Amino acid sequence: MKSNFRHVALIGKYQATAASAMTESSRQALEDIAKFLVQRGCEVALERETAINTQLTAYPAMDVDAIGTQCDLGLVVGGDGTMLGIGRRLAHYGTPLIGINQGRLGFITDIPFDSYQAALTPMLCGEYEEDLRPLIHARVVRDEATVFEALAMNDVVVNRGATSGMVELRVEVGGQFVANQRADGLIIASPTGSTAYALSAGGPMLHPSIPGWVLVPIAPHTLSNRPIVLSDAAEVAVEIVSGRDVSANFDMQSLASLHLGDRILVQRSEHKVRFLHPLGWNYFATLRKKLRWNEGGS
Repeated sequence: MKSNFRHVALIGKYQATAASAMTESSRQALEDIAKFLVQRGCEVALERETAINTQLTAYPAMDVDAIGTQCDLGLVVGGDGTMLGIGRRLAHYGTPLIGINQGRLGFITDIPFDSYQAALTPMLCGEYEEDLRPLIHARVVRDEATVFEALAMNDVVVNRGATSGMVELRVEVGGQFVANQRADGLIIASPTGSTAYALSAGGPMLHPSIPGWVLVPIAPHTLSNRPIVLSDAAEVAVEIVSGRDVSANFDMQSLASLHLGDRILVQRSEHKVRFLHPLGWNYFATLRKKLRWNEGGS
C-alpha cells in the first residue's frame, strides 16, 4: 500500500547535543521507522542534527528549512519537547507533523512507539485527523525598540530570579489596564500550553478549538489574583515595574533577561502548527489517558 506522503523527514531528540547524544534505543527506533517508511514507498530524509546525533548515514540529511520546502510530512520521534522545538520552526511552511512518543507524557506526541506501524499505515494513506495549533509571537520592547522576539507554542513565562523576591508586573490586555500584580511571575499560555506549566500553577485547561489564552499568576501575593481566560485576538502587554533578575521564557527554551520598564508584548502569530492524529483521535481521550482520570473508576 503506497503512501500519500512521498517525502518524509524523520526528526528525533531535536535538542540533543554531543554531550547528551541519543541512546542506542533511540537510534534503533529511528532506523526501524525509516525502514518501515521506505517499504511503503516513501523517500526518507533525516533532520540534520538528528543525523549527526544518531550517526545514521543511509539517508540524506536536511536542515529544517529544506524539510519545510521539500518534505510532505515530518515524523517526530521523542517527547513533547522535541515536537515543540521543531513545530515552531516548521509552522510557517505548513508542514504537517506526526508525533511518535518516546517521552514520558506526550500530549502532542500521541502515538506510542510500540504501535506506530498500526497507527501510521492508514495515516500514510490519508486517513487521519488534522489538528491546527496556534503559535504565540512575543517580543521584548526596551526604550521603544524590540530587543528580543520569539515564537512559542506552549507559553510565555515572566518570572523572578531564583534568589530574588517577588516581581511587580503591570498587565494590559488590548490596551486596557488590568492590574499591577505582585507575584513570583506570570504565565501566558495557549490552549496547547494550558496542560503544561500553566496547569501545574493552577490554571484551567483550554480545549484546542478555543481561540484564547490563559493568564496564570505564579504564587501571587494577593490570593484574589486568579487565572483568567482571554481571547487571543487582543495583545497582552506585561511591563516590569519592580524586581531583580527578571526573565522571560518562551516554551522554556528561549530566554531574555529583562530590565525595569521593559515590556513583553504577546500576540497571536499568523502561523499554526499542523498536527496529524490517527482517525478517532480526540482531545478528551488524550486527557483521560495522560492525566489518568479513569483510575479508580469503573
